[in-house]
Amino acid sequence: MIDLDNLTIKKANEAFKNKEYTPRELTEEYLKVIDKRNGSVNAFREVFTADALKRADEAGDLFAKNKATILTGIPIATKDNILIKGHIAGASSKILENFVAPYDATAIARLREAGAVFLGRTNMDEFAMGSSTENSAYGPTHNPLDETRVPGGSSGGSAAAVAMNGALIGLGTDTGGSVRQPGALCGLVGFKPTYGAISRNGLIAMGSSLDQLGTLTKNVDDSEIIFNAVRGTDKMDSTSFYPDTKYEIPKKLTIGVPRNLLEGLDTEVADNFEESIGRFEDNGFIVKDISLPNLKYALAVYYVIMPAEVSSNLARFDGVRYGVHKEGKDLLEDYINSKTEGFGRETRRRIMLGTYVLSSGYYNAYYNKAVAVKDLIRADYDSAFKDVDLVLTPTTPTAAFLLGEKTSDPLKMYLEDVFTVPANISGNPAISIPSGTVKVGEVELPLGVQLVAPHYQEDLLFNISKNFLGE
Repeated sequence: MIDLDNLTIKKANEAFKNKEYTPRELTEEYLKVIDKRNGSVNAFREVFTADALKRADEAGDLFAKNKATILTGIPIATKDNILIKGHIAGASSKILENFVAPYDATAIARLREAGAVFLGRTNMDEFAMGSSTENSAYGPTHNPLDETRVPGGSSGGSAAAVAMNGALIGLGTDTGGSVRQPGALCGLVGFKPTYGAISRNGLIAMGSSLDQLGTLTKNVDDSEIIFNAVRGTDKMDSTSFYPDTKYEIPKKLTIGVPRNLLEGLDTEVADNFEESIGRFEDNGFIVKDISLPNLKYALAVYYVIMPAEVSSNLARFDGVRYGVHKEGKDLLEDYINSKTEGFGRETRRRIMLGTYVLSSGYYNAYYNKAVAVKDLIRADYDSAFKDVDLVLTPTTPTAAFLLGEKTSDPLKMYLEDVFTVPANISGNPAISIPSGTVKVGEVELPLGVQLVAPHYQEDLLFNISKNFLGE
């Protein structure tokens, strides 16, 4: 019996080398869990059973020939907006339900070359628009730790897949916290790198200046291994870049806490956060209060810039050039029918909001001002990093909430991203790590804390996170 609960990439690799089990046997174990639990959790949109087993057999051959890498035979679940050649990539939307990817995303191509096994595509908020994975056109994903609750979003399917032992690694995308927030709510490590550190080629775009591929794992080391395998400049993505320079990690590290952002936390979250600060201090870190004055505007800025980019990116899905076509009596009705039936309510809401803030007479009043404040938020981080090495906040203001609890109040749902959004606006790398649990009723629900580092200093994030978790 393979211990999926405590499995890591390195443990699996050693087991393959020592012939304790084969890549195919490991893949079959994950497929058994998916078969048992996916019906109620709804983590996967589609399972690539035949393809996964074929890939696993090829991985076994590579080990027999001593040509394997650290990622050969490692089973991975991928979010439904990441292209895998020959498979549907639908962004969990009706409008793309039949779109078959004609090529691999760059990150997928690099993982494929390393010998990884792709188990299937996971459920998500439609076009990555949501904080709970309740906005999928194919039904919500349930948190495997308590199936009455959300797993977070928009990468909730990938988070649930890993949390239920349906995959060793989950790939997601993070536009405003969509990897870190479900990581926290499912008791996982959720990691978002510096903007551009991983190519966005082959990701279905939501907000092009904010989107970034990220990972959901059970430990920090696995996130680091995946990041090192897929990072780097890509000629297919002009925004991609990662320097060769290695930043030296100081011997004495200082962590900054922006107290001005911590008002209104649940009592249990606030207590857990203070305990986490104590753990950092016990481990020898200096913790000091800092001020990030413009971060209080981050959520407002995000919900101007992101819908504007959504409006632009999703304009192509008109039922004529791309997407499902719904017939009408004329071209205008074709457009209306295709978009009304193809897009869900939250997607339509954000397209309309984005079109409004980009329209004549409102562009300067809203969009240009949001871009100006975006620069101020980035400057706040740059200024803070002159005095501290990292910034620490809770990842979420609450533990996992009940399914349906916030769907009728979009503003309440948007507030779930209050701590994660700033790092997307500034482009800084950030990681959410498990920090304990809180008892709600009869269930222990996980919480997380978030660390934000200067640009391109992912090594610092990994190092400090491992220290906190005792890895």
